[in-house]
Amino acid sequence: MADTHLATPPALLPLLAKGGATSLFKRASAGAAPPATRLVLSRAEVDPKALRSYAELCGFAADGVPDEQSVLPVTYPHLLGFPLQLRLMTSAAFPFPLMGLVHTSITITQHRELRGDDGPELIVYVEEFQPHRRGTEAVVVTEARMAGRTVWSSRSTYLARHSGANAPADGGRPAEPAALPAEDTWKLPASLGRRYAAVAGDRNPIHLSALTAKPFGFPRAIAHGMWTAARAFAAHAVRGPVTASATFHAPVLLPSTVVYASAGPDFTVRGPDRPDGTPGRLHVSGRAVPLEAA
Repeated sequence: MADTHLATPPALLPLLAKGGATSLFKRASAGAAPPATRLVLSRAEVDPKALRSYAELCGFAADGVPDEQSVLPVTYPHLLGFPLQLRLMTSAAFPFPLMGLVHTSITITQHRELRGDDGPELIVYVEEFQPHRRGTEAVVVTEARMAGRTVWSSRSTYLARHSGANAPADGGRPAEPAALPAEDTWKLPASLGRRYAAVAGDRNPIHLSALTAKPFGFPRAIAHGMWTAARAFAAHAVRGPVTASATFHAPVLLPSTVVYASAGPDFTVRGPDRPDGTPGRLHVSGRAVPLEAA
């Protein structure tokens, strides 16, 4: 891969506008090749005010008000890499339309916790395209490095739906985990998508309002998958050297009520139990395992 070095992160709003425009001309199909470029940001800076807003919204602020000296939430380096991800996925070399991509999973490997003033180097690239029963998934990797060593990484899959999908031999459908003991109920307001967009910069219209979500097939706005994952990781007290993963099964419509449940390393976020007592719709499942045991 060829490296493209950046001194500052790309501006998000122009990239989102570009993604909306170029989506009109891109058509997902099997057999495409991923971009042969890595984006490298020499130093990722943390805005203490933005960090505080993110930590509060996602439930990481229980230990006090975070500042530039604080340990970053386990999901925060992914947020710092989002502008690079967006630039890569709006480039001409990325064959799938940005609008319509579905974030299907994330796995985070944290070798050590980062602090707000660490200023790690960030590297983002598309590792591969892999078949999915509904199309093709792009595997996007984000790495945070200190002194040339990877201290944190995320591996996200984004689904581009298309016909003629070449599904894996096992069908590719993830097995639904067993119901876990409920621990908390979260009431999610209609404004959640707009609030997360303000702190994360992800202003995809499906998250902002019913009016902007309906053209994409949703009756109401849906919560950002990364908010749901972050909120679950916070509830699960994910810290230290760890491998933490989340699979996104179904969107969370806003407003709504969801139930966080966990047992051991595993957790789920579901809708409330149905009247007959069966578990509600599964939105997210995941687990967190100390790195030495992963």
